[in-house]
Amino acid sequence: MRIPLTKYGWPEVVVLPAGCLAVMLILLVLGPNFLPGSFILVTEIVLLAVLIWLLAFFRDPERAVPQNTNILLAPADGKITDIEIVQVDSFIVGKALRIGIFMNIFNVHVNRSPCPVTVEKIIYRKGRFKNAMGPASGRVNESNDLFLLRLDEPRDKLLVRQISGAIARRIVCTAKQGQNLAGGEKFGMVKFGSRAELYLPVRENVKCLVKVGDNVKAGLTILVKYERT
Repeated sequence: MRIPLTKYGWPEVVVLPAGCLAVMLILLVLGPNFLPGSFILVTEIVLLAVLIWLLAFFRDPERAVPQNTNILLAPADGKITDIEIVQVDSFIVGKALRIGIFMNIFNVHVNRSPCPVTVEKIIYRKGRFKNAMGPASGRVNESNDLFLLRLDEPRDKLLVRQISGAIARRIVCTAKQGQNLAGGEKFGMVKFGSRAELYLPVRENVKCLVKVGDNVKAGLTILVKYERT
């Protein structure tokens, strides 16, 4: 039976829960010798809550990915914080629709491809660790850009940006240049609160299906639909 924890969480998914369990055991065995029972009880409850949260953070549920060829799926779980038309000067040259998704510490943090694509290139950039709710964080925070080419028509160039947040300190990306990714295929995560952005060229037949404030799920929620012309 598959354990629904992401491989991208190693070693934290082992080390942190193991450490938490060790402290709980030591406190339970040795604590009564020198600590009040009420303190031990409260501490054990807090540590149990932390343990449950750690395991929940690195969860990786199975998802039935929609197979339509004219859609773009959410690359991350979280809340839509901004939808804007911006000017992009590299790869996607010109006006692009940017959809920003904020992942809080309770969301699934596994990132997925928005559609069948070829990975054209990947650029990692060091940066700061400011709050990732706003679009400004994408310009100054640590980030990882995946430049993607759609395999279905229209063969648009896309950009998925993984962005660290105020707590996150590590971006994981296992995709490689030249690799093909299926729609909804997993390629990494950003640990402990972060942001993901999807960029695509502005087109007359592009319809955005989400609005600011919507909650979305990676590989499940349709963000954009290419209407037939």
